[in-house]
Amino acid sequence: MNVTAFYESLCSQLAGLLTDERDWLANTANASALLFLELEDINWAGFYLLHGDELRLGPFQGKPACTRIAVGAGVCGTAVKTGQSQLVEDVHQFPGHIACDAVSASEVVVPLYNGDQCIGVLDIDSPLVARFTEQDLAGVEAFAKTLLKHSDLPGK
Repeated sequence: MNVTAFYESLCSQLAGLLTDERDWLANTANASALLFLELEDINWAGFYLLHGDELRLGPFQGKPACTRIAVGAGVCGTAVKTGQSQLVEDVHQFPGHIACDAVSASEVVVPLYNGDQCIGVLDIDSPLVARFTEQDLAGVEAFAKTLLKHSDLPGK
């Protein structure tokens, strides 16, 4: 299966999983579990939720993680500050990278919005350098949109 078809299938699985459930906490928990089960060569998949000027750890799968990240710090904080997804081939080359897990080598982070208000990020880490491609980024962005569409969102 090609990458695009894989993510289309993953989004369809997520939409099915979230049928009849709109709770943000429950949906982010199930979304992180689905990502962790279905994506190959990853070691962490989860959410950081925005509270004021910091991201706080939300539902995730993987090793214990950093609990608070300042907006603008690391890959996740940069995604919030810039409002843009981050595709990092080698996290050790990213200025200000926060090493929650020293094994992580590459990362993709997608900011999550309720209208024009950022509410958090979806973060996926891999122990492989250059694990994620532009196609993966597009697929993860589509996955995030599916989650947002099927959830009652915080904020506003």
